[in-house]
Amino acid sequence: MRLSVIVPVYNGASGGTLVHCLDSLLSQTIPKSDYEVIAIDDASTDDTLSLLRDYEKREGGNLRVLHSEVNLRQGGAKNMGLGIARGEWISFIDADDWVRTDFYEKLLTLADERGADVCGCDLTRVTEYTTRVAERIPNHTKEQEGVLDDEKKRSLVLDAGALVVNIYKRHVVYGEEEGKEHPEVFPEHMFYEDNAAGSSFMMRATCFAYLPEAMYFYYQHEDSTTHTVTYERLRDRLRAARILLERSKENGALARFREEIEYKYTRLFYINTLFSAMQQKKLPGVYAFTRGVAREMKETFPDFEKNPYYEREVHPEEKKLIAMQMRSHFLFYVYYRALHAYRSVRYGK
Repeated sequence: MRLSVIVPVYNGASGGTLVHCLDSLLSQTIPKSDYEVIAIDDASTDDTLSLLRDYEKREGGNLRVLHSEVNLRQGGAKNMGLGIARGEWISFIDADDWVRTDFYEKLLTLADERGADVCGCDLTRVTEYTTRVAERIPNHTKEQEGVLDDEKKRSLVLDAGALVVNIYKRHVVYGEEEGKEHPEVFPEHMFYEDNAAGSSFMMRATCFAYLPEAMYFYYQHEDSTTHTVTYERLRDRLRAARILLERSKENGALARFREEIEYKYTRLFYINTLFSAMQQKKLPGVYAFTRGVAREMKETFPDFEKNPYYEREVHPEEKKLIAMQMRSHFLFYVYYRALHAYRSVRYGK
């Protein structure tokens, strides 16, 4: 089989987005016999499983539905799908997004033409159902294309792009997990699982092809992971960064691309987590939590502030605040809270 499309689903019965997603995937312009859609119901508490079973009956063998009795989160659900996937190529799609009907035809054709084992395109953000592209959001750069020498791989390890807009050859995804009944490609029971896996994929890739065209519709809503800040999600982000670092040691990425991995870890583990937590007015225990994050960051990469990507990419105000925290967490915390209160009063933020 040419392609397996893996779709983790949790409570997707309402709102219509799962229907839009499935309809777009099951209406692809490539032959039905060339691909399968594997939808995993991740212990939903609504009518998601019934909706999926109805689609499965209607579509025959083109849609395969799995059900997990326990909530594994997206990583665990993806691993379930990978356990039965038959495709030469693998794709991961979020259940509340959708794609153009020629999404896979264009990507597979380009991959064949270029001899690529990873192929991707761009996306667009939407707040309602539409197939109109208001703004093309680049997911890659043309400089990343081609046979992956160290320079191109360095760029892709640093920024692998969103997994959902790429397709991957089997060996890129599975690695040593190929053939296992329950491959552990993604970490389970956590958010931000893609961050822990993406760099490993690019370390196994040999050639990358890129279509600068928005064919993926990324649905924005207030309940998404990026809009909700809780300690569970903050700690999952820390865990994802730790797994990223451990896998980078195992697959040689840290030895070959230390500056890129260090900056990727710094951004994920420290900067994003620190400021996400500090911006919350009603999150208890932020002082101790952010102090612990800073301490672990310094222990893991003592000289992260000298990283060339850090020096070039991080906003000057963020660098100023981070330098302050590295000197005194107390002064940083008091200053940040005072600054945040001032801006809230003056600008209503």
